[in-house]
Amino acid sequence: MKGVCAERLAERQSAARVARSFMRLGSHKPGKVQARRVVDRNSQRCERRAGPIQLRAASYELRQFGRLVGMEAEPKLERTLGLGGAVTLNLLDMIGVGPFITLPLLLGAMGGPQAMLGWVLGAGLAVCDGMVWAELGAMMPEAGGTYVYLRKMFGGGLGRLLSFLFVFQLCFSAPLSVASGCIGLSQYATYLWPALVGKTTWVAIAAVGVAVVLLYRKLDRVRMLSVGLLVLVLGTIGWAVVTGLLHGHWGNVVAFTPGAFVLNHGFFVGLGSAMLIATYDYWGYYNVTFLGGEVRDAGRTIPRAVLWSIGIVFVLYMALNASVLSVLPAGVLLAEGNLEARRALLSQMMQVAYASPMAGKVAAVLVMVTAFASVFSLLLGYSRIPFAAARDGNFVSAFGRLYKGFPRTSLLALAGVACLCCFFSLGQVVAALVVLRILLQFGLQHVGVMLLRARRPEMPRPFRMWLYPLPPLLALLGFGFLVVERVGFGRQVMLAGVVALVGCLVYAGRRICGGMKESGRA
Repeated sequence: MKGVCAERLAERQSAARVARSFMRLGSHKPGKVQARRVVDRNSQRCERRAGPIQLRAASYELRQFGRLVGMEAEPKLERTLGLGGAVTLNLLDMIGVGPFITLPLLLGAMGGPQAMLGWVLGAGLAVCDGMVWAELGAMMPEAGGTYVYLRKMFGGGLGRLLSFLFVFQLCFSAPLSVASGCIGLSQYATYLWPALVGKTTWVAIAAVGVAVVLLYRKLDRVRMLSVGLLVLVLGTIGWAVVTGLLHGHWGNVVAFTPGAFVLNHGFFVGLGSAMLIATYDYWGYYNVTFLGGEVRDAGRTIPRAVLWSIGIVFVLYMALNASVLSVLPAGVLLAEGNLEARRALLSQMMQVAYASPMAGKVAAVLVMVTAFASVFSLLLGYSRIPFAAARDGNFVSAFGRLYKGFPRTSLLALAGVACLCCFFSLGQVVAALVVLRILLQFGLQHVGVMLLRARRPEMPRPFRMWLYPLPPLLALLGFGFLVVERVGFGRQVMLAGVVALVGCLVYAGRRICGGMKESGRA
């Protein structure tokens, strides 16, 4: 009986404290930010108490305050993603439609099979960049990835500006990435249904819509679907490799043209273009860092998922492209009139290898599933970044809402912009995506990780990149090379500059409007 009386007395005391806190806030109903500060302060007080009666009383205090201000505790993301799921999502992101449609572009950039050098150097660049992602992801396993890293690495007003710019450019670059997969899917659809030629944009938009429908659920329900998609992706690549072994002529893989490796200006310009395309195909190994707030044992899981994904995809890409070249020589792919092979590369390979149009159609279906799997993974990962920024008060607040355990507003907004990007060509989308991402995300991140090492050497680092500082320095040099060592690179650099300028203006406008609102309330 005494225990019950003591509990009720404690609850009444808690209610009195809440009432006093509420009166100090003023007669008006506090805003969400102000209310959240009081809840956070009371939560910390709750953690310092001991005993069941006090803990229950503190919980009662928070409930009472929530009723007074009309605010409930915001739901949080759950850490349910293990190593297997993390690698699966990375592979789905990386192995999209890219390798099935970009090989003719690589061959055209360097004029022959020597373009495979772009895959090798691209993998080395991915490893250097991946170690930066691995260290930062293990240190700061939160939803949002780069958004969180930039804010903490640079700190203060500069950190908030750069993190805002990252989210702002993501509203363009993420939909470009999603659109590239949908455009590739639509190209293979024309192989199955030639009547769709000229209507591929609407096929691409439909693919975005289907992905949104499947992602309209919590992450733990998405995991089994992603595993099934990955099985189909790996099965498609495995079929291509086996076909090359059985029906290919491997001399075609090393049939280099005369002067293929003469180190002149033309060679390096072609290599820069080839590396840019290869970089686009490798990207996605960092996808798990955007889901950092949902990863179990993130200090070990994130670095392994990043580096394992790069190694697995490098082997798969080299085997896939060598198999294609063994059946379809570079001269055939580069022939001016062979548009069918450029539009549906794997389908043309299977049709030639098995002398059967049906084999080409089966390949087209499998590649379409592979492309859709990439779109699925991209939308899943990128939708968490505006969500994290909004929760931090540094982006539109509507993006910070959860609906049944997932960020619905962020998902729908990115999908909508991706539909608009589907009206551009694949070449335009890839070039704009890569340059925009390098200048406004990757470069800043490489500089920031070195600043953080110098300023905060005491910070816990569950994973420390190997051979520091070589990885970030080599990544900066490599990305800089493939941005400028190409024909017509100025257009993409100008686009990045415009996006950065507009982002700065929007950020300044938000800060000014926020200051005016605070002055008005005062």
